[in-house]
Amino acid sequence: MARTPRIDRMEAVLHQRLGHVRCAIESVYHRHNVSAVLRTADSLGLHHVHLVEGTFRPVRGTARGAERWLELEHHESAAQAMDALHAAGCQVWVADLDPDGVAPENIALDRPICLWFGAELTGVSPEARARADGVLTIPMRGFAQSLNVSVAAAMALRAVSERARRELGAQALLDEAERDRTWERWMGREASRGRAIDALAHAQPMVEDPTP
Repeated sequence: MARTPRIDRMEAVLHQRLGHVRCAIESVYHRHNVSAVLRTADSLGLHHVHLVEGTFRPVRGTARGAERWLELEHHESAAQAMDALHAAGCQVWVADLDPDGVAPENIALDRPICLWFGAELTGVSPEARARADGVLTIPMRGFAQSLNVSVAAAMALRAVSERARRELGAQALLDEAERDRTWERWMGREASRGRAIDALAHAQPMVEDPTP
């Protein structure tokens, strides 16, 4: 495929993708919230997002197509997601209000990490809380003692992802094998997109039936 500004942009983005930081969203049913978290994850350079239970249909206007560039992994239960994350070598920190919770700026990054966010009203499930490696709490300085899940995710993910880039450098990024797999997938989709655009450009114009 010929080099284009779009291909150059894809390559630049891929080489900034993080492998050390992941995000999990559990039972978040408001589509705008899911879409906002996906867009945040993409903008911060995350690659893996785990969708746990619930129905996830991103809202196009909110996600802006971010889900197409992420590695979305669906799990039917919190237990299944926890098993997969721990098998991948990740420590899992659930976001919750807890006087003993750790602020995003203070979480250890000696192992890959997944930040886990729960449902809008009920938060993370008891099972997720029980199996987590730690509890992440965003410090509250005002009268409000809760945040919208998409806002909380944006604040925590930015703090952790920027620390990972600063402290770990290239070690925080996707490894070469995963970059190659992702590039192949992206380019395959681009080829399909190009064929669709070409077919549309060469399609015969519709002619109205002249008969009355």
